[in-house]
Amino acid sequence: MNRRKLITLLGGAAAAWPLAARAQQRVTSPRRIGVLLVGLSPESKQVKQFRLGLRDAGYSEGRDVVIEWRSASGDYDRVPALVADLVQKKVEVIVQDSTVGTEVTKRATSTIPIVMALVLDPVGSGLVKSLAQPGENVTGLSMMATELYPKRLQLLKEVNPQLVRAAVLWNPDHPFHARAAEELKGIAPSLSIELSLAGVRTPDQFDAAFSDIRGAGAQALYVVEDPIFFAHRMALLKLASMARLPTIHELARWPEAGALISYGPDLQDLFRRAALYVGRILNGAQPADLPVEQPTKFELVINLKTATLLGLEIPPTVLALTDVVIE
Repeated sequence: MNRRKLITLLGGAAAAWPLAARAQQRVTSPRRIGVLLVGLSPESKQVKQFRLGLRDAGYSEGRDVVIEWRSASGDYDRVPALVADLVQKKVEVIVQDSTVGTEVTKRATSTIPIVMALVLDPVGSGLVKSLAQPGENVTGLSMMATELYPKRLQLLKEVNPQLVRAAVLWNPDHPFHARAAEELKGIAPSLSIELSLAGVRTPDQFDAAFSDIRGAGAQALYVVEDPIFFAHRMALLKLASMARLPTIHELARWPEAGALISYGPDLQDLFRRAALYVGRILNGAQPADLPVEQPTKFELVINLKTATLLGLEIPPTVLALTDVVIE
């Protein structure tokens, strides 16, 4: 082969290399992620942050990844079937927004990585061995539930200095709520608050629970975080309003819906950080080697419109510490 033919041949081959590379990229299948939402919807602003977090991790929905969205709409009974469906789809990682969903998923698979976005206490719930060393196929974020209980009860007392009796709304079927109720009962005496407990498993038990709460003479209500409660938040908050009970919650989505006050981790930040875990796992990291992280952003949110309806005047000292005031 003479020199001119050789140069022509090599030039043609070199020109074809980018085309071959692009063709290879086109046939590469996108990674498949499962996201099971018990208390949120795929259209919520919190979940939108998950998509942004994926982008930060170098993945774009529809191009690099396909997300299998599943929503239980606040119904725990639907969770096992939704988990089984995601496992059958052979997704590479499953993201969860609840303790119950994470528990069900862990029982269903020991091989698919599970990323927790909103779990109250992963160690106490037995989902991981420790925050530093999760140990199995579960990692992600912890919501630091118990550490914030004293502050929330203190906020109730500051909003209403005459508060001496409060109630706790909790779900006996939730794996963490029994501990939450006991923790709150242990803290209350130091603030001269007497607590009564109202257990609710399903929304049709709200009426009876609020009847018991009123019978106990409660002046305020602490609602332990639960996707079922949030999915039926309007019914719950209507009953609280009728009973003229100020309510305190763990996440800002509650006062945004009309509750009085919340203090807790920034939900949007947690979802964005959960996406970074997904990116690391897709890049080859093992969940057992990824320490569970705790919240770094907290927010105090107060709904002044609700305060006015309840006849409460929020002290300036509390307002000065408030991150978001809803008017």
